[in-house]
Amino acid sequence: MPERRPSSNSARKSVWHRYLPPSEPPPAPPADPADSGPEDSGLADTASIVQAALYRDGVRVSSPASLAETFRELREQPSNMAWIGLARPTEAELHSLASEFDLHPLSVEDALEAHQRPKLERYGDTLFVVLRAARYLDALEEVDFGELHVFVGPDFVITVRHGAAPDLSAVRRRMEETPDLLKLGPEAVLYAILDAVVDGYLPVVVGVQNDVDEIETEVFRGDPEVSRRIYELSREMVEFQRATRPLVGMLHALMAGFAKYGTDEELQRYLRDVADHVTHTSERVDSFRQALQDILTVNATLVTQQQNAEMRTLAEAGFQQNEEIKKISSWAAILFAPTLVGTIYGMNFAHMPELHWVLGYPFAVLLMAVVCTSLYVIFKKRDWL
Repeated sequence: MPERRPSSNSARKSVWHRYLPPSEPPPAPPADPADSGPEDSGLADTASIVQAALYRDGVRVSSPASLAETFRELREQPSNMAWIGLARPTEAELHSLASEFDLHPLSVEDALEAHQRPKLERYGDTLFVVLRAARYLDALEEVDFGELHVFVGPDFVITVRHGAAPDLSAVRRRMEETPDLLKLGPEAVLYAILDAVVDGYLPVVVGVQNDVDEIETEVFRGDPEVSRRIYELSREMVEFQRATRPLVGMLHALMAGFAKYGTDEELQRYLRDVADHVTHTSERVDSFRQALQDILTVNATLVTQQQNAEMRTLAEAGFQQNEEIKKISSWAAILFAPTLVGTIYGMNFAHMPELHWVLGYPFAVLLMAVVCTSLYVIFKKRDWL
């Protein structure tokens, strides 16, 4: 981790778990206007700075209203730590921060463009961390992803947020309620942010698990819209995997620098716990992807079986229809024979050889019977009747 500038707090105490807020934390102190989100503060259209404060020994000593005022106060009190939060900052604001805190141009460029994969980069004594936060939207039954860029220096933490998640104001309140933890420095703030991002994955995992269970039910119920839902959820799991899988390597990289940068022992335990949670979440996401692939295969099999059954039903109906047509055609041919004979002998020509023949009528009837019987036998042998 970055080495801090000399300050009055040279001896660090292991206080992380000792001072963690209880499950039902006490009411937070009145929020400073600078801690409001852009929607609450009314500054969404005028400024991107939503959180700015200076801390000494874990206690907030100032809440500057602008970046320029923050820079001025930090120069006047170099032992303070600045924690600046930005939401979708302008290029001018980021370049101002880069000039003041000596941020690397590549990290500034990444923070401006966003759409980065989670990563950890070290530029001199400054860490640049990219995180992908996630939240589950119950009403829409989908996962919303946000992006967070964190600059961690010897005496400053700068967060650049793209998206609604995570709620950094809650992280700040939690840290301010535990000043013995906050005075451990910027690395404690970084780990608290990592914890907030990773904790935000749990509701997403629960929501996705419910979606997978519902999809399984819909598949066997034959819902025609289930294929679209499987595809959309699979795409979200690809994004979720891209957010969690690199984070495992990032946390291990941080843990590898414990000895080199003299990280507090309690923070080491905390980071290992966060790494365990990330690993567990990454494994769950992998299992979701595999489950969705299996469900998609089962759904395709069921759809194919249903189509085959429908085709078989249509074929059987067509065969039955053909049999009926054969019967109708056979009887029509049989009935056509006497009609033909009767029609011929019903013509009123003056000169017909059989008209005055004594056996003419019996002969005509016999001819009709012979033709009809012959046709019946022929159709019967061909299974038309």
